[in-house]
Amino acid sequence: MTKNCLYGLLTLLVSLLMSACGGGRQDGVLLVGTEATYPPFEMTNEAGEIVGFDIDLIKAIAADQGLTLEFRDMDFDSLVPAVQGGNIDIAASGMSITPLRLQQVAFTDPYIEAGLVVAVGPQATKVRGVDDLKGLRIAVQQGTTGAAKAEALLAAKSVGSVKYFPNVSVAMMELLNGGVDAVINDKPVTEAFVARHPGKIKIVGDTLASDQYGFALAKGREELLAKLNAGLAKVKADGTWDQLSAQYFGDAAE
Repeated sequence: MTKNCLYGLLTLLVSLLMSACGGGRQDGVLLVGTEATYPPFEMTNEAGEIVGFDIDLIKAIAADQGLTLEFRDMDFDSLVPAVQGGNIDIAASGMSITPLRLQQVAFTDPYIEAGLVVAVGPQATKVRGVDDLKGLRIAVQQGTTGAAKAEALLAAKSVGSVKYFPNVSVAMMELLNGGVDAVINDKPVTEAFVARHPGKIKIVGDTLASDQYGFALAKGREELLAKLNAGLAKVKADGTWDQLSAQYFGDAAE
């Protein structure tokens, strides 16, 4: 076998392997990455489908702009690198617009306000807010603004320790099991857990920081950014955003 034939065979094998692993993508289809364990923004239903506020919102925007989407469930920490590397086109995953992330990716206009709050279990009877966390164990989802806030509190010796979890569901379960004393997380998602566990999880104190979510995409994709912003403005104006807010957040909708 000649070197050229061998090279051609190896190239074919690599292409087949990439296709088998999901490396290929359909022309004209935008890949949307999300971490589907963050209800009510993104989650999976009984049929295994990815659903939630973010999912319905980005679908409505895509329908308005004539875009075709495909969704991939990914670890939250991998979303920004995946956008940067072109492995996905959009990250739609309850992602806060922060100065650090703005250095890495572009964001659409904000689509919701989501400040940070402290949640505690029934055992934390003396915790009334962030000032009462000194010496306590705090759970957070790694890579989030909640984690950054907890780290700042730890550096100031305002909390005892910080435990990191891959998603907020596991962090809340740790709280329910008594493995930590509090969780710092985004308000709308925390409110959803409070509603699912009445009397077992409660929010204490004031909102710690203002926070806005946006959809992330790679820098330089100005045409896509313009379409997403135009679609977002349209669904806000025609009442779709209000309908989705009422559906997923009820009275807690911003």
